Amino acid sequence: MKAPAPLLELMELGIIDAVLRPLKSGKEAAVYVVRRGDEICCAKVYKDMAQRSFQNRVQYQEGRKARGSRESRAMGKASKFGKREAEAAWKSAEVDALYRFFEAGVRVPKPYGFYGGVLVMELVTDASGGASPRLGEVQLEPDVARDYHLRLIREVVRMLCCGLIHGDLSEYNVLVDAQGPVVIDFPQVVDAAGNNAARDLLRRDVNNLSISLGRFAPELMLTRYAEEMWALFQSGELTPESVLTGEFEEVQSEVDLDAIEWAIRDAREEALIREQGRQAAAEAD
Repeated sequence: MKAPAPLLELMELGIIDAVLRPLKSGKEAAVYVVRRGDEICCAKVYKDMAQRSFQNRVQYQEGRKARGSRESRAMGKASKFGKREAEAAWKSAEVDALYRFFEAGVRVPKPYGFYGGVLVMELVTDASGGASPRLGEVQLEPDVARDYHLRLIREVVRMLCCGLIHGDLSEYNVLVDAQGPVVIDFPQVVDAAGNNAARDLLRRDVNNLSISLGRFAPELMLTRYAEEMWALFQSGELTPESVLTGEFEEVQSEVDLDAIEWAIRDAREEALIREQGRQAAAEAD
């Protein structure tokens, strides 16, 4: 096996001692089993932008903050510098989220460091010491599925209390070790307060878990934890200890047609003013 250049650089720097084998390769990165002293861990090597197949990145990046105004402007213009900044921000989003989640008590791999585009972290193993299977690869008794579901809902709550939503949570991004589920893979992490799609992405994450574990306990597919926790989050009442029931009733209210009509008129007037301003600027040039 030929180790990728970023891992060879880490070996030269003495950060890791050996690359043992590839573990998996996905749309965002390739993961390798490495040795660091006497410890076996894993290294996630992020792929370059041109190699990645993940789509709709703009949807996930909305609300993320750049390091400064210069970087924000550059990313908006998609200049060469801006693309480098966007690339760096995309890679660091997972690292930042992983550290925040670990400190908040979310069950995630322990991070060891981020070096030149490589994330070194704990290798999640099964009872025999081998790489843990994904949630979608295991068969569960109904009671175990219910227990895993409650534990994963609690992890989603803890992430939301950090102000973040996984954004791509499913049975493929949950590992199962001897103690239960471990959440992984956060490059699509979403800012809960700053992203317009946050509520929909939270609902999709939670529904994915309910559908997956509902194969073993069908009643889980009828729960509405996402709506319940989002309502608490919006009201500022959600905490890691919030008691959830999985039940939620939408509050029905009359549609204010007059308000909608005035909003449409305001939007049209603003658009007209902007267009007139553009025309005036063009004539001045």
